[in-house]
Amino acid sequence: MSNKDFLFLHLRDLPYFRALLRAVEAGFYQGLELPPPTLDLGCGDGHFASLAFERPIEVGLDPWRAPIHEAKRRHAHRWLVEAEGGHAPFPSGYFASAFSNSVLEHIPRVQEVLVETARLLRPGAMFVFCVPNDKFNPGLSVARAFDKIGLTFMAEAYRKAFTRISRHVHLDGPEIWKGRLEQAGFVLERYWHYFPPPALAVLEWGHYFGLPSWMARKLCGRWILAPAAWNVNWLARLLRPHADARPCAEGVYTFYIARRRG
Repeated sequence: MSNKDFLFLHLRDLPYFRALLRAVEAGFYQGLELPPPTLDLGCGDGHFASLAFERPIEVGLDPWRAPIHEAKRRHAHRWLVEAEGGHAPFPSGYFASAFSNSVLEHIPRVQEVLVETARLLRPGAMFVFCVPNDKFNPGLSVARAFDKIGLTFMAEAYRKAFTRISRHVHLDGPEIWKGRLEQAGFVLERYWHYFPPPALAVLEWGHYFGLPSWMARKLCGRWILAPAAWNVNWLARLLRPHADARPCAEGVYTFYIARRRG
């Protein structure tokens, strides 16, 4: 079990709303055994893997060139591969475990990716992933405010706009993901919801208050210009009540643990 302060570590490098969510998710991986070789499906820029794991992950796979090149600088993976998740250049049964952190919700042809992931894994291998669920859009604070005053058309328009901003393709509950997993060759062992509506509100408004971080990224290539403790600790204290890596029934994200069928 890691004693890292994941919230502080993520806040040094990311906009605060992303840092909060990733800190919570990193906490869930502590104590999970992902035997090597491990596949990081949708590794992005490698930032999450660099903090969530004590060892380098064997393979990071992502279809986007710029994040892959950024991931090289973090040395969180032994091997980085630029490829689509539905067509990975590895033989069947190559990996002993796999994870995909907040990635599958963005993939239109997600069933193909699940089938390919099952092919890559050995029988009985663990596959761990997390995604937003069907409570996400209903829980958006601005949309709920519109609902309360009867402006349901505005609420629906806002939810659609936020879906586009977040690039969400799938906002589904466990039954739908269970069906996808079983069809692909997995058995769903367990799952839990996390990140309750108050934390979602922090994430939601962070998309707007995070404009300075976006400008810093565009101009200087980094989200946070001053990652020193004096510039991070005050924000960490404000966010700490929401950085709770524990299951909660009303959570708008879901963490899944599945295994490849034998």
